[in-house]
Amino acid sequence: MFKPLIFFIGLRYTRAKRRTGFISFITLTSILGIALGVAALITVLSVMNGFEAELRDRILGMTSHASITGVDGQLRDWQALETTLKAESRVTGWAPYVEGQAMINSDRRVSGSLLRGILPEYEPRVSEVATRLVSGKLTELKAGEFGIILGAELAEHLGVIPGDKVTVITPQVTATPAGILPRLKRFTVVGTFHVGMFEYDRNLALINLDDASRLFAMEDAISGLRLKVDDVFYARQIAGEIGPRLPGQYMITDWTQAHSNFFRAIQTEKRVMFIILLLIVAVAAFNIVSTLVMVVTDKRPDIAILRTQGMTPASVMGIFVVLGTVIGLFGTLIGGIGGILLAVNVETVVPFIEKLFGVRFLSADVYYISELPSKLIWKDVYHITGVAFLLSVIATLYPAWQASRIKPAEELRYE
Repeated sequence: MFKPLIFFIGLRYTRAKRRTGFISFITLTSILGIALGVAALITVLSVMNGFEAELRDRILGMTSHASITGVDGQLRDWQALETTLKAESRVTGWAPYVEGQAMINSDRRVSGSLLRGILPEYEPRVSEVATRLVSGKLTELKAGEFGIILGAELAEHLGVIPGDKVTVITPQVTATPAGILPRLKRFTVVGTFHVGMFEYDRNLALINLDDASRLFAMEDAISGLRLKVDDVFYARQIAGEIGPRLPGQYMITDWTQAHSNFFRAIQTEKRVMFIILLLIVAVAAFNIVSTLVMVVTDKRPDIAILRTQGMTPASVMGIFVVLGTVIGLFGTLIGGIGGILLAVNVETVVPFIEKLFGVRFLSADVYYISELPSKLIWKDVYHITGVAFLLSVIATLYPAWQASRIKPAEELRYE
């Protein structure tokens, strides 16, 4: 079916004569339509991949990849687990923590908060909070001095700065001669941090582990151990392998359980966006149908002559399959190259467009991510270009089949 002559004629039909210049224009628009659709799909998915990676990094920069706690929600003698964790090659760090809900009151406002007790020397092993500090240092959280580090949004809401005093009120109660009173303690603000996630910047406060244990009346227990592993995508598998090796009964959870709905929603959105944008590629691909129909109509006498010279219907069909495939191939290649270049340079192109037109796509006052991140995944590129090319080939079949049915006698009757 695909002989050298077939390829030669098919490629020849891509260059129309002057009288068929409109067909060349339609062919060009088909190529450009496929190219724009492919480029848009690659760029949009790369930006969505960038957003997902950025959010994952920010979330996992503050939360643990996995955590170990007791069956009753508390962990005692956590130092005994360190020997086991040191033997796990895929566990790169661990840190104890005490966590609970509390109310933080300043002279001006009050706010609910997640209060987390940490050991300053251990915390950098499992989180990036030390690199996200706007003011102060983790080492200022000394046991017995009741220092506190607030998220930047939380500190702004409370109207406090380092050096100010805040009152922390916990749900635990204390029995006194005056009756049952909530447990409260005055803390000194020693620093603030900014992660770029509202969940943490507005709702998280850090104190020393010993201070947290005393505040929540946990005595010698802690809430658990936070773990960091070498590959976040295998956190569930690693957590499952660690469990049986621990000396006792413990509960192990990983980050995918805590944030599964969030990342599942992102994956669903990516699939829907892929389908929607793929329709653009499909429309452009099926423009090839109209292009080939017009070419077949224009070339009917030529096809009839070729048939009288011995060309088979399958060979005629092959000519137009080659023609449509060339259109789809050029459109896919141009779109693929353009999409890759745009996806790689999104962080440069977008600021240029913003400066040129005086607009701001992601305002820093509204969004925590003020720049469009992009992450090009070659697997996505292969899928997009492959599907676009396949649609282009499928679009050639009907016009090519119609061309193969042309009857030479009827076509040349009046020539």
